[in-house]
Amino acid sequence: MNPTDPADDADGASLPPLLSAAHIRDLAAGLSVHPTKQWGQNFVIDPNTIRRIVGLAELDGSEHVLEVGPGLGSLTLGLLDEAAQVTAVEIDPTLAAQLPETIQTMRPEKAENLTVVQDDALRAAPERLGAPSVLVANLPYNVAVPVVLHLLQVLPSLQKGLVMVQEEVADRLCAGPGSKIYGVPSVKAAWDTRMRKAGVVGKKVFWPEPRISSGLVRFDRREPISSEVTREETFAVIDAAFAQRRKTLRAALSGLAGSGPAAEEALRAAGVEPSARGETLDAAAYAQIALALRR
Repeated sequence: MNPTDPADDADGASLPPLLSAAHIRDLAAGLSVHPTKQWGQNFVIDPNTIRRIVGLAELDGSEHVLEVGPGLGSLTLGLLDEAAQVTAVEIDPTLAAQLPETIQTMRPEKAENLTVVQDDALRAAPERLGAPSVLVANLPYNVAVPVVLHLLQVLPSLQKGLVMVQEEVADRLCAGPGSKIYGVPSVKAAWDTRMRKAGVVGKKVFWPEPRISSGLVRFDRREPISSEVTREETFAVIDAAFAQRRKTLRAALSGLAGSGPAAEEALRAAGVEPSARGETLDAAAYAQIALALRR
């Protein structure tokens, strides 16, 4: 495998080579790897997109970065150029075995900075991932939201991140109350993070080419919206409120509260109108409802 020719930055200095589209296809062919829908594999084949993602992550060279779904290593190479350490979690055993070899070939001086964990990111024991401070990943579309929420829950060390997801998912993660696309991902993500859309990535930079564009989401960790109730208590209320979007909160929360009157009492105690619907409330309001339901 031969790397791409080094690119030039704005000052004319050479940048470390990254994988080109031709080399990614050659590498996959040599491994008899065919991207699968089962694992949501769409490999980034454009070096400039990799540099854009790494740049938006705003790394300063001291971070331990967690990458989920490194695939053939396009983004991994870019991250190793800017981070102190990278832990890459890959579910595909063939790709997980190849990744250290690719890094050894293209960045031998960075090889010891890479740890590869062959596992499902939703099931890997947190201690296997170390204590990463940043998440940067091209996430499989079908598990993007569960992966982000799960990692935020089990890895308190995460302080910020940049993830590439289906554009619709990006919009949902960043949506605010009252929006038509505001829903469970929007509210849960706001529990302890600030999310914003950082850009759009076209379809042609992937192999295979997906049917829709991707969105880049930048998040920064903050304190949970409430110290009086748990994440689990609040999320239970969120799930119930959005289970049937057309229902009023009084009706939607009646099962969780035990009855309609009990739900109404809790809602009023939380300062929420019982006839309101779930998409009108922010995360703080859901925490207040969870607290009222506990009492």
